[in-house]
Amino acid sequence: MKIFYAVQATGNGHISRATQLLPYLQQHGEVDVFLSGANATLPAQLPVRYSSKGMSLFYSACGGLNYKKMWRENSLFRATREARDLPLEQYDVILNDFDFITAKACKMKGLPSVQFGHQASFMSAQTPRPAQRSLMGELILKQYAPATHYVGLHFQQYDAFILPPVIKEEFLLADPLDNGHVTVYLPAYEQHCLEEHFHKHPSVHFHWFLKGIQQIERIGNITFFPVDQQLFNKSLIHCHGLITGGGFETPAEALYLGKRLLSIPIRGQYEQRCNAAALQQMGVMVLEDADTPHFHTDIANWLQKPQPVIAQQANNVAQTVEHVIALALQQQPMMVA
Repeated sequence: MKIFYAVQATGNGHISRATQLLPYLQQHGEVDVFLSGANATLPAQLPVRYSSKGMSLFYSACGGLNYKKMWRENSLFRATREARDLPLEQYDVILNDFDFITAKACKMKGLPSVQFGHQASFMSAQTPRPAQRSLMGELILKQYAPATHYVGLHFQQYDAFILPPVIKEEFLLADPLDNGHVTVYLPAYEQHCLEEHFHKHPSVHFHWFLKGIQQIERIGNITFFPVDQQLFNKSLIHCHGLITGGGFETPAEALYLGKRLLSIPIRGQYEQRCNAAALQQMGVMVLEDADTPHFHTDIANWLQKPQPVIAQQANNVAQTVEHVIALALQQQPMMVA
């Protein structure tokens, strides 16, 4: 069996999940990966056969989307041309982790596919949304990468086709400890936006994973780390708490490890606002922004707030891959609501 696996590379979570899934997919056949996106920072240890700049998100310096760069870097004409050229007819199974080009190619060529990943969960009306919905955000979630079948991943099973998050094997086997430090991963914020707020908590040691850092360096109560998977995993397993964005994989892993979590969704990123709404329902503290004069006070309040008890389940990856492959081989489209 030949398997085509499209992996969105606008962030690290998709690549991380694909790395966990790959050995299980390879038990079913030969896997070729299409890496689509331009701003992930993790190296892709995957069998990448095709690659593209994709249709990527880009961030401003302090917590928002960079719309000018997104307009400049993304080309619908280029994406359509690449979709036409993708040789998807050669494959028995097409899996799509929210890639526009692959979805476009399947539509053009009349091929079935499975959208598999976190974004697929938003095909359900039961999946949490913020109080103020975005019509454009909803349109993107549902029409950006349409498929014939959907298998979603989310913190909880909000619908029948939604499964628990894929947790890295290192975390499944870990013995979590609390060494007192706070791990920070906020890829939409540059150093100058937040550094003074962390320094206002001299008794708290922060492990800050930051794009552009080349080597580990400690300045006062902050240790700066390069964005490195192994270093981050170790820090998360042994931290007191995690401050991160409104993504999915990293918060899910923190919850699985029983860590205190502070989520700050990227401004203008509707999917992250939806994730934040789900986390708030679970008792997790969420901030609308970190680029404010009182962010250091928000950190203090978070550290003093009672920690909710959340039993985050982990995905049975072997069973999930079996299910996804079986769906991919079906010709009848799936109905979702």
